[in-house]
Amino acid sequence: MTGAILHFFSGFPPAVSVMLMAILPVLERFALPIAVLKYHLPVVEAFVIVVLSNMVPVVLILLLADKFHLWLSKHDSIFGRTWVKSVEHAQAKFAKYEKYGLIGLMIFLSVPHPLNGAFTASLIAFILGFPMHKALPYLFAGVIVGNSLTLALVLGAVRIF
Repeated sequence: MTGAILHFFSGFPPAVSVMLMAILPVLERFALPIAVLKYHLPVVEAFVIVVLSNMVPVVLILLLADKFHLWLSKHDSIFGRTWVKSVEHAQAKFAKYEKYGLIGLMIFLSVPHPLNGAFTASLIAFILGFPMHKALPYLFAGVIVGNSLTLALVLGAVRIF
């Protein structure tokens, strides 16, 4: 899989490749290891690029998801109805996690796993109705902690092997 990812991004300079990977869902968790292990970017540079790039979808989702939801809910289309039902279903599913609040969301984001990155956490913040000004600092902290753990794992693996 790493080979396919690297091949896809091979036309870009390494820093841009890492930035694009860090913005995309699922790939965001692989951006830092690839930056350090494959592109041999300096650790601090790679960390800063990945953290800042991880925040791009966070800000966009928190800024635009509610407006998108309101716009779709006003249009009587199949997609609009499906979207509204999907969000309502997700809100009902996530209601049991609402008690953990923004700290829970930050912890969720801090776990270095491909399926719970910044993109997913931002969508959860939208679904749970957390306002941007409250969610953003927790999501930023989660991005920093998650990438710090990933970096520790990467650097530990480098020293072992």
